[in-house]
Amino acid sequence: MIDFDESRQMALSLWPRLNRDPFCDGLPDEVLAWALAIQAIPAPTFDEAARADYVAGQFNALGLRDVVIDERFNVYGRLAASSFRTGAAVMVVAHTDTVFPAATDLTIREAGEDIYGPGLGDNSLGVAGLLGVAAGLRRLGIPLRRDVWFVATSREEGLGDLGGMRMAFERLRGEVSAVVNIEGMAYGHVYHEGIAVRRLHIVAQAEGGHSWAHYGNASAIHGLMRLGAAIAEINPPQKPRTTLNIGVIGGGQSVNTIASHAEMWLDMRSETAAELRKLEESVRRHIKQMTADDLAFRVDVVGDRPAGRIPAEHGLVRLALDVLDRMGVRGTLATGSTDGNIPLAAGCPTVTLGVTRGSNAHRIDEYIERAPIADGVRQLLCVVAALTVDSTG
Repeated sequence: MIDFDESRQMALSLWPRLNRDPFCDGLPDEVLAWALAIQAIPAPTFDEAARADYVAGQFNALGLRDVVIDERFNVYGRLAASSFRTGAAVMVVAHTDTVFPAATDLTIREAGEDIYGPGLGDNSLGVAGLLGVAAGLRRLGIPLRRDVWFVATSREEGLGDLGGMRMAFERLRGEVSAVVNIEGMAYGHVYHEGIAVRRLHIVAQAEGGHSWAHYGNASAIHGLMRLGAAIAEINPPQKPRTTLNIGVIGGGQSVNTIASHAEMWLDMRSETAAELRKLEESVRRHIKQMTADDLAFRVDVVGDRPAGRIPAEHGLVRLALDVLDRMGVRGTLATGSTDGNIPLAAGCPTVTLGVTRGSNAHRIDEYIERAPIADGVRQLLCVVAALTVDSTG
């Protein structure tokens, strides 16, 4: 197991070196260059193969061992411990997929210190930060007391349902004692709690027909609209924070056809699994109430992200906050839905950290701030190094 209090002391001793070594001055520029190269490769969820090939090439160039791409396009690479390894490995993770279709215009533009590009912050810069940590650890030249597994995961977004991380963590969980997950635009935050998420695909089916000749027949669209209106009136609690969102709707054949088919995708989230269950039960009650002989509903669960957390007082959380404090940044504790949910739900200490600040994630006008990247890279490197390097080296 990892002694996180010892790691906090290690971070204090490492920080002066990380803050003055010449290689650290050049590493942030390399990380930005990697981010721009990664962002230029389309990677919709379930179609991350090309980006995975690029990352594998960079892993090999950095001298990582056991580089491999699995059947879900996760990319693995290992930085090996010295001969006195403890056996408690650290896993460093960032997801490669984006919410944007492959045909999206990925052109980059700059405005002052801001750099715009779809998927640049979420999560091309996160993957670049992963590469930066691997490069930085090798250049430090300090012996490692444990292996570091670098994993670029797939299927984090949307209907991917953390499928890449599920497979990757299952593959490595027997040797991993801590996880550091990287999100490009989360700098200054320390995510220590993964919220529970359920996603439903709700399909309405009816007889339908011609809008004039068969007027009065049940319409799948009308039925789905009534259900959607009822769901929208549900008032989830603010504590524990719980939300719902109808993200996509569709159906029908033409303007003059009574629809026989309609569908919607519903996203539900909560800080507690119990409250999420209550919300889903409420939705399902509305579905049952609106089901009739001429109107049927089918519900498929298309997303089920488990909840998990470590307390704010945990040594890994304190380590991350300590490092931010050394940079004059007051870290903010945060909750969210990331690849970190999977190890947290399994009881493995996990934090999610960022590389820079930015905004408009999942939008075409997404952007990152250039200036914080240097500190973001130093933060990541200091946290991972504190968990892995040998104090006697």
